[in-house]
Amino acid sequence: MKYNKLVRDKIPEIIKQKGGTPITHIADDLEYWQKLKEKLREEVAEFIEAESTEELADVLEVLEAVSEHKKFDLTEITGIKNKKAEERGKFRDRIILEES
Repeated sequence: MKYNKLVRDKIPEIIKQKGGTPITHIADDLEYWQKLKEKLREEVAEFIEAESTEELADVLEVLEAVSEHKKFDLTEITGIKNKKAEERGKFRDRIILEES
């Protein structure tokens, strides 16, 4: 079966343990960035479909990989998130803007 997608680091070994022969390569920076974005779309879609903590954990794993690849500081990101929450609020009140 052909995939051509980013997988978790231990997947090739798991495939071998199950008797398969994985064919893999290591992505360069450009391909890795493209595949991370594809993986993020995939995992978000899976979360939307399943609405499970397991799928949300997969989204978080990809977000952490994106942050690491882009050299984004998670503390800085959290600070930006908190500042936006303070200035604009969060999404807790369930407000739907119909017109402006």
